[in-house]
Amino acid sequence: VGVLCSWKRAHEAKGNECTFITLYKSKHKYDPGICLNLPLINTSSWYLGGRNLYYQMFRGKMGDHKEKDGYPPVWEPNTKLEKMYFQFRDWVWHFTVEPAIESLGLMDYDIIHLEWGLEFYRDGRFVDRLAEAEKPIVCTYHGQDMRTRGVISKIDSVSSLNVTSELDLLKRHPNIYYLFLPFNSKEFSPDYQMRDKIRICHSPTNRHYKGSDTIIPICETLEQENKNVEFILIENKSYDETLRIKQSCDILVDQVHNRGGWGYGMNSIEALSMGLCCVTELIPEYIDFIPANPFVNVNCDTLKNK
Repeated sequence: VGVLCSWKRAHEAKGNECTFITLYKSKHKYDPGICLNLPLINTSSWYLGGRNLYYQMFRGKMGDHKEKDGYPPVWEPNTKLEKMYFQFRDWVWHFTVEPAIESLGLMDYDIIHLEWGLEFYRDGRFVDRLAEAEKPIVCTYHGQDMRTRGVISKIDSVSSLNVTSELDLLKRHPNIYYLFLPFNSKEFSPDYQMRDKIRICHSPTNRHYKGSDTIIPICETLEQENKNVEFILIENKSYDETLRIKQSCDILVDQVHNRGGWGYGMNSIEALSMGLCCVTELIPEYIDFIPANPFVNVNCDTLKNK
Protein backbone atom coordinates (compact mmCIF):
# COMPACT_ATOMS: atom_id res chain seq x y z
CA VAL A 1 0.00 0.00 0.00
CA GLY A 2 2.90 2.33 -0.64
CA VAL A 3 4.13 2.40 2.97
CA LEU A 4 7.76 1.91 1.94
CA CYS A 5 7.61 5.02 -0.23
CA SER A 6 6.08 6.93 2.68
CA TRP A 7 8.91 5.89 4.98
CA LYS A 8 11.46 6.92 2.35
CA ARG A 9 9.89 10.36 1.83
CA ALA A 10 9.67 10.96 5.58
CA HIS A 11 13.32 10.09 6.13
CA GLU A 12 14.49 12.18 3.19
CA ALA A 13 12.40 15.15 4.39
CA LYS A 14 14.57 15.07 7.52
CA GLY A 15 17.72 15.15 5.42
CA ASN A 16 18.51 11.45 5.85
CA GLU A 17 19.41 8.95 3.16
CA CYS A 18 16.93 6.09 2.77
CA THR A 19 17.04 3.12 0.42
CA PHE A 20 14.44 0.36 0.35
CA ILE A 21 14.87 -3.06 -1.20
CA THR A 22 12.12 -5.49 -2.16
CA LEU A 23 12.47 -9.19 -2.83
CA TYR A 24 9.97 -9.48 -5.67
CA LYS A 25 7.48 -7.38 -7.62
CA SER A 26 3.97 -6.88 -6.29
CA LYS A 27 0.99 -7.70 -8.49
CA HIS A 28 -0.47 -4.33 -7.44
CA LYS A 29 2.49 -2.52 -9.03
CA TYR A 30 3.63 -0.54 -6.02
CA ASP A 31 6.95 1.25 -6.35
CA PRO A 32 9.39 -1.66 -5.79
CA GLY A 33 12.39 0.49 -4.90
CA ILE A 34 15.43 -1.67 -5.64
CA CYS A 35 13.80 -4.98 -6.54
CA LEU A 36 15.95 -8.12 -6.47
CA ASN A 37 13.37 -10.19 -8.38
CA LEU A 38 14.15 -13.29 -6.35
CA PRO A 39 12.71 -16.65 -7.45
CA LEU A 40 10.59 -19.16 -5.50
CA ILE A 41 8.26 -16.48 -4.11
CA ASN A 42 5.50 -14.29 -5.56
CA THR A 43 1.93 -13.11 -5.04
CA SER A 44 0.25 -15.08 -7.83
CA SER A 45 -2.98 -16.91 -7.06
CA TRP A 46 -1.43 -20.31 -7.79
CA TYR A 47 1.46 -19.69 -5.40
CA LEU A 48 -0.75 -18.45 -2.57
CA GLY A 49 -3.33 -21.17 -3.18
CA GLY A 50 -0.67 -23.88 -3.18
CA ARG A 51 0.82 -22.53 0.04
CA ASN A 52 -2.60 -22.56 1.68
CA LEU A 53 -3.21 -26.17 0.62
CA TYR A 54 0.16 -27.13 2.09
CA TYR A 55 -0.63 -25.52 5.44
CA GLN A 56 -4.06 -27.16 5.53
CA MET A 57 -2.24 -30.46 6.01
CA PHE A 58 -0.81 -29.21 9.31
CA ARG A 59 -3.20 -26.51 10.51
CA GLY A 60 -6.54 -27.88 9.41
CA LYS A 61 -9.19 -26.28 7.22
CA MET A 62 -8.03 -22.71 7.92
CA GLY A 63 -4.61 -23.49 6.46
CA ASP A 64 -2.50 -20.38 5.99
CA HIS A 65 -5.22 -18.29 7.68
CA LYS A 66 -5.01 -20.10 11.02
CA GLU A 67 -3.51 -17.93 13.74
CA LYS A 68 -0.67 -19.29 15.84
CA ASP A 69 -0.38 -19.39 19.62
CA GLY A 70 2.52 -17.96 21.54
CA TYR A 71 3.74 -14.71 23.09
CA PRO A 72 5.06 -13.98 20.61
CA PRO A 73 4.06 -16.64 18.06
CA VAL A 74 7.23 -18.14 16.61
CA TRP A 75 7.82 -19.50 13.13
CA GLU A 76 9.07 -23.05 12.84
CA PRO A 77 9.09 -25.32 9.76
CA ASN A 78 6.33 -27.92 9.93
CA THR A 79 8.39 -30.70 8.38
CA LYS A 80 11.96 -31.58 7.42
CA LEU A 81 10.89 -31.05 3.81
CA GLU A 82 9.81 -27.48 4.58
CA LYS A 83 13.09 -26.86 6.41
CA MET A 84 15.00 -28.15 3.39
CA TYR A 85 12.94 -25.92 1.09
CA PHE A 86 13.97 -22.78 2.96
CA GLN A 87 17.59 -23.97 3.11
CA PHE A 88 17.49 -24.49 -0.66
CA ARG A 89 15.82 -21.10 -1.21
CA ASP A 90 18.43 -19.35 0.95
CA TRP A 91 21.17 -21.03 -1.12
CA VAL A 92 19.57 -19.96 -4.42
CA TRP A 93 18.97 -16.43 -3.19
CA HIS A 94 22.50 -15.88 -1.90
CA PHE A 95 23.81 -15.67 -5.47
CA THR A 96 21.74 -12.48 -5.89
CA VAL A 97 21.62 -11.20 -2.32
CA GLU A 98 25.34 -11.22 -1.50
CA PRO A 99 26.35 -9.11 -4.52
CA ALA A 100 23.50 -6.71 -3.67
CA ILE A 101 24.69 -6.34 -0.07
CA GLU A 102 28.15 -5.54 -1.37
CA SER A 103 27.24 -3.23 -4.27
CA LEU A 104 24.65 -1.28 -2.26
CA GLY A 105 26.90 -0.98 0.76
CA LEU A 106 24.16 -2.21 3.10
CA MET A 107 26.57 -2.77 5.97
CA ASP A 108 27.42 0.93 5.85
CA TYR A 109 23.90 2.04 6.75
CA ASP A 110 23.27 3.21 10.31
CA ILE A 111 19.85 1.62 10.88
CA ILE A 112 18.28 -1.42 9.20
CA HIS A 113 14.47 -1.54 9.03
CA LEU A 114 12.98 -4.99 8.37
CA GLU A 115 9.42 -4.95 7.05
CA TRP A 116 7.30 -7.94 8.11
CA GLY A 117 10.10 -8.85 10.54
CA LEU A 118 11.99 -10.54 7.70
CA GLU A 119 15.45 -10.22 6.20
CA PHE A 120 16.79 -11.79 3.02
CA TYR A 121 17.40 -15.23 4.52
CA ARG A 122 15.11 -17.41 6.59
CA ASP A 123 18.11 -18.66 8.60
CA GLY A 124 18.92 -15.09 9.68
CA ARG A 125 22.52 -14.99 8.44
CA PHE A 126 22.31 -11.31 7.39
CA VAL A 127 20.95 -10.35 10.80
CA ASP A 128 23.88 -12.19 12.37
CA ARG A 129 26.23 -9.81 10.54
CA LEU A 130 24.16 -6.77 11.55
CA ALA A 131 24.18 -7.82 15.20
CA GLU A 132 27.92 -8.45 15.14
CA ALA A 133 28.41 -4.95 13.68
CA GLU A 134 26.08 -3.56 16.39
CA LYS A 135 23.65 -2.10 13.86
CA PRO A 136 20.25 -1.05 15.29
CA ILE A 137 17.47 -3.19 13.80
CA VAL A 138 13.83 -2.08 13.56
CA CYS A 139 11.09 -4.60 12.76
CA THR A 140 7.64 -3.55 11.54
CA TYR A 141 4.79 -6.07 11.74
CA HIS A 142 1.63 -5.61 9.70
CA GLY A 143 -0.61 -8.39 11.00
CA GLN A 144 -0.51 -11.79 9.37
CA ASP A 145 3.28 -11.84 9.57
CA MET A 146 2.92 -12.30 13.32
CA ARG A 147 -0.56 -13.80 13.60
CA THR A 148 -0.17 -16.71 11.18
CA ARG A 149 3.56 -16.94 10.47
CA GLY A 150 5.16 -15.88 13.73
CA VAL A 151 8.38 -14.02 14.43
CA ILE A 152 11.69 -15.40 13.23
CA SER A 153 13.49 -16.19 16.49
CA LYS A 154 16.96 -15.09 15.40
CA ILE A 155 15.62 -11.75 14.14
CA ASP A 156 13.36 -11.19 17.13
CA SER A 157 16.19 -11.82 19.58
CA VAL A 158 18.35 -8.99 18.20
CA SER A 159 15.68 -6.48 17.15
CA SER A 160 16.21 -3.09 18.80
CA LEU A 161 12.64 -1.90 18.22
CA ASN A 162 9.40 -3.59 17.16
CA VAL A 163 6.49 -1.49 15.90
CA THR A 164 3.04 -2.16 14.46
CA SER A 165 -0.08 -0.33 13.34
CA GLU A 166 -2.21 -3.36 14.25
CA LEU A 167 -3.68 -2.93 17.72
CA ASP A 168 -4.20 -6.64 18.40
CA LEU A 169 -0.47 -7.33 17.97
CA LEU A 170 0.21 -5.44 21.19
CA LYS A 171 -1.33 -8.47 22.91
CA ARG A 172 0.82 -10.92 20.95
CA HIS A 173 4.34 -9.66 21.67
CA PRO A 174 5.92 -8.57 24.98
CA ASN A 175 8.07 -5.87 23.38
CA ILE A 176 6.21 -4.05 20.61
CA TYR A 177 4.94 -0.49 20.26
CA TYR A 178 2.01 1.02 18.41
CA LEU A 179 2.73 3.39 15.52
CA PHE A 180 0.01 4.91 13.37
CA LEU A 181 0.33 4.23 9.66
CA PRO A 182 2.64 6.68 7.89
CA PHE A 183 0.48 8.66 5.50
CA ASN A 184 0.69 11.89 3.51
CA SER A 185 -2.66 13.58 4.10
CA LYS A 186 -2.00 15.99 1.21
CA GLU A 187 -1.68 13.22 -1.35
CA PHE A 188 -5.41 13.23 -2.19
CA SER A 189 -8.02 15.96 -2.53
CA PRO A 190 -11.46 15.29 -1.03
CA ASP A 191 -14.25 15.17 -3.60
CA TYR A 192 -17.64 16.15 -2.17
CA GLN A 193 -19.45 16.31 -5.52
CA MET A 194 -23.06 15.09 -5.45
CA ARG A 195 -23.76 12.38 -8.02
CA ASP A 196 -26.95 10.88 -9.41
CA LYS A 197 -25.98 7.51 -7.97
CA ILE A 198 -24.38 6.67 -4.65
CA ARG A 199 -21.28 4.64 -5.50
CA ILE A 200 -20.35 2.05 -2.86
CA CYS A 201 -16.99 0.32 -3.26
CA HIS A 202 -15.23 -2.60 -1.63
CA SER A 203 -11.52 -3.15 -2.31
CA PRO A 204 -10.22 -6.42 -0.82
CA THR A 205 -6.63 -7.54 -1.19
CA ASN A 206 -7.71 -10.80 0.48
CA ARG A 207 -11.41 -11.71 0.54
CA HIS A 208 -11.14 -13.90 3.62
CA TYR A 209 -9.53 -11.25 5.80
CA LYS A 210 -11.88 -8.49 4.64
CA GLY A 211 -15.07 -10.52 5.17
CA SER A 212 -15.92 -10.10 1.49
CA ASP A 213 -18.18 -13.16 1.57
CA THR A 214 -20.50 -11.07 3.77
CA ILE A 215 -19.93 -7.62 2.26
CA ILE A 216 -20.33 -8.38 -1.45
CA PRO A 217 -23.82 -10.01 -1.29
CA ILE A 218 -25.15 -7.22 0.95
CA CYS A 219 -23.83 -4.50 -1.35
CA GLU A 220 -25.19 -6.30 -4.42
CA THR A 221 -28.60 -6.48 -2.73
CA LEU A 222 -28.50 -2.76 -1.95
CA GLU A 223 -27.72 -2.09 -5.61
CA GLN A 224 -30.62 -4.27 -6.78
CA GLU A 225 -33.11 -2.72 -4.35
CA ASN A 226 -32.14 0.93 -4.95
CA LYS A 227 -31.94 2.56 -8.38
CA ASN A 228 -29.68 5.29 -7.02
CA VAL A 229 -27.05 2.88 -5.67
CA GLU A 230 -24.14 1.42 -7.64
CA PHE A 231 -21.77 -1.19 -6.19
CA ILE A 232 -18.15 -1.24 -7.37
CA LEU A 233 -15.92 -4.21 -6.52
CA ILE A 234 -12.28 -3.12 -6.88
CA GLU A 235 -10.13 -6.20 -7.16
CA ASN A 236 -7.02 -7.41 -8.98
CA LYS A 237 -6.16 -3.90 -10.13
CA SER A 238 -2.90 -1.99 -10.00
CA TYR A 239 -2.47 0.33 -7.05
CA ASP A 240 -2.84 3.45 -9.21
CA GLU A 241 -6.01 2.17 -10.88
CA THR A 242 -7.46 1.17 -7.51
CA LEU A 243 -6.93 4.72 -6.23
CA ARG A 244 -8.51 6.22 -9.33
CA ILE A 245 -11.65 4.09 -9.03
CA LYS A 246 -11.89 4.63 -5.29
CA GLN A 247 -11.68 8.39 -5.78
CA SER A 248 -14.85 8.22 -7.93
CA CYS A 249 -16.88 6.56 -5.15
CA ASP A 250 -18.87 7.89 -2.20
CA ILE A 251 -18.70 5.07 0.35
CA LEU A 252 -16.03 2.48 1.10
CA VAL A 253 -16.94 -0.69 2.95
CA ASP A 254 -13.59 -1.85 4.31
CA GLN A 255 -14.08 -4.98 6.42
CA VAL A 256 -16.26 -6.96 8.81
CA HIS A 257 -15.51 -9.91 11.14
CA ASN A 258 -11.99 -8.59 11.99
CA ARG A 259 -10.36 -11.69 10.56
CA GLY A 260 -7.23 -9.85 9.45
CA GLY A 261 -6.83 -7.52 12.39
CA TRP A 262 -9.09 -5.06 14.13
CA GLY A 263 -10.78 -2.06 12.61
CA TYR A 264 -9.08 -0.36 9.72
CA GLY A 265 -5.95 -0.11 7.61
CA MET A 266 -4.47 1.93 4.78
CA ASN A 267 -7.50 1.22 2.60
CA SER A 268 -9.66 3.19 5.03
CA ILE A 269 -7.11 5.99 5.50
CA GLU A 270 -6.92 6.57 1.76
CA ALA A 271 -10.71 6.58 1.47
CA LEU A 272 -11.12 9.11 4.28
CA SER A 273 -8.53 11.41 2.74
CA MET A 274 -10.52 11.30 -0.52
CA GLY A 275 -13.67 12.40 1.29
CA LEU A 276 -15.40 9.00 1.25
CA CYS A 277 -17.60 7.76 4.05
CA CYS A 278 -15.72 4.79 5.48
CA VAL A 279 -17.65 1.80 6.83
CA THR A 280 -15.84 -0.83 8.90
CA GLU A 281 -16.22 -2.99 12.00
CA LEU A 282 -14.64 -1.69 15.19
CA ILE A 283 -14.60 -3.90 18.26
CA PRO A 284 -15.03 -2.25 21.70
CA GLU A 285 -11.27 -2.30 22.39
CA TYR A 286 -10.63 -0.27 19.26
CA ILE A 287 -13.35 2.23 20.13
CA ASP A 288 -11.69 2.66 23.53
CA PHE A 289 -8.35 3.20 21.77
CA ILE A 290 -9.67 5.85 19.33
CA PRO A 291 -13.04 6.99 20.77
CA ALA A 292 -13.26 10.08 18.53
CA ASN A 293 -13.01 8.33 15.19
CA PRO A 294 -14.54 9.10 11.75
CA PHE A 295 -15.74 5.58 10.92
CA VAL A 296 -19.25 4.21 10.55
CA ASN A 297 -19.09 1.17 12.82
CA VAL A 298 -20.98 -1.89 11.54
CA ASN A 299 -21.03 -5.65 11.82
CA CYS A 300 -22.45 -8.36 9.59
CA ASP A 301 -25.94 -7.83 11.06
CA THR A 302 -26.06 -4.03 10.80
CA LEU A 303 -24.17 -3.41 7.55
CA LYS A 304 -27.21 -3.37 5.24
CA ASN A 305 -29.34 -1.02 7.34
CA LYS A 306 -26.57 1.43 8.20
